[in-house]
Amino acid sequence: MRRWRHALVISAVGLAAVAGTQILTPDVHWVPAHGDNVAPGGPAKPGLPMMVPDAGGPGYYAGFSTTKQAGWADPKFFPIGVWFESVIGQSDIDMDKAAGLNTYVELTDNSDLPLIRANGMFAIPSKPLPGYGPETVAWLITDEADLSYGAGSDPWTGPGDGSSCVPPQDQNGQCGYTVMQTLADQLPKDGRPRYANFGKGVLEFESDDQAQKFVNGYTDITSADLYYYTDPFEPPGRQLAAYYGTVIDRLRKLDMADGKQQPIWAFVELGHPFTDNTAPTITGDQLTGAVWNSIIHEARGVIYFNHNFGGPCFSFQVLREQCGDAIRPTVTEINHQITELAPILNTQSYQWTFNPALDTMLKQHDGSLYIFAMTGPNTPTGTHTLTLPPGIHATHAQVLYENREIPITPTGITDTFTTENQHHIYRITP
Repeated sequence: MRRWRHALVISAVGLAAVAGTQILTPDVHWVPAHGDNVAPGGPAKPGLPMMVPDAGGPGYYAGFSTTKQAGWADPKFFPIGVWFESVIGQSDIDMDKAAGLNTYVELTDNSDLPLIRANGMFAIPSKPLPGYGPETVAWLITDEADLSYGAGSDPWTGPGDGSSCVPPQDQNGQCGYTVMQTLADQLPKDGRPRYANFGKGVLEFESDDQAQKFVNGYTDITSADLYYYTDPFEPPGRQLAAYYGTVIDRLRKLDMADGKQQPIWAFVELGHPFTDNTAPTITGDQLTGAVWNSIIHEARGVIYFNHNFGGPCFSFQVLREQCGDAIRPTVTEINHQITELAPILNTQSYQWTFNPALDTMLKQHDGSLYIFAMTGPNTPTGTHTLTLPPGIHATHAQVLYENREIPITPTGITDTFTTENQHHIYRITP
């Protein structure tokens, strides 16, 4: 990485329409200071601050032959997956692609892998399925072994229905590490990255030392799975978009303990994932906030939990069925924006405190700065000011997807966050 100085080179300015919004797209870029190379996370000259340690993206996927060949090393690609689907006909693919999905994370045994491949979609199953090939970019080790089996190496009776530790978990058996190792050993040793999803064991219940063994011992990709909006067991006050980012932070802290990093993906519910009919069902605004807060906290992929186990509409395929009619337009819009912004989201972020009360992310791409902002978990809604890095010579910031711009004053950007789940994306051309 290079350091950047304040000098700017500015040439012709053009306009481009993004989702009906006019966005400035001038050919403006920071001029690199000659001879100053700096490793990610190192010090920076005044202007853009130092980098956030890279959390995995196109460069990371280029290190695996399957993800590289599948195009995951392309900065225009951002993984957007759905959990445990069945793909048996073209109409399944058509509905999923229309919603902006590109990856199936776990599949039913009767799914058609050649059909997935022919449509340019990708799969991360837990075992080789008939006809699998380059569409299968990674292997799923298992789902939430941390929560189901606990942090320990006791013997395990599985795999299979009704499997348990020896002694059983209700008799203090702890065999999560055994489960992870056993299932990882059963996967093909073909260079495909290994993925696992972790839940409340790693995210809430286990100590750092216990949780680190899950996160750093078996996987190349992980995800954080905790449904703050709909989980009836979460205490009052946590039903906020900002808490979806806290579990990304938690997983990243654990992941960095061994000095290596892997992509961490968000896991967000689409409806009513709990059997308790009195539990909440996520709304469109809440879903939008949960996804974008996760991304602001450096999630490098998104997986949607696509099942309703309770509430007014039971479904294993929310996005394809009538149960998803209310949420589908929101999912589609979110995924469209993520895909459109992928070249920006896949860049390494910069460290900068715009406002300690806000959750923010700073990116630089093609000469423009991008600021993603939401309120934090303890921040009231209302008007907040974002203090900008020095050396930004611009008078206005374009607010993407909102068809407006706001002035840049000596104090920075001042804007209103009407609800706890509202986010803003600012584009500034210095």
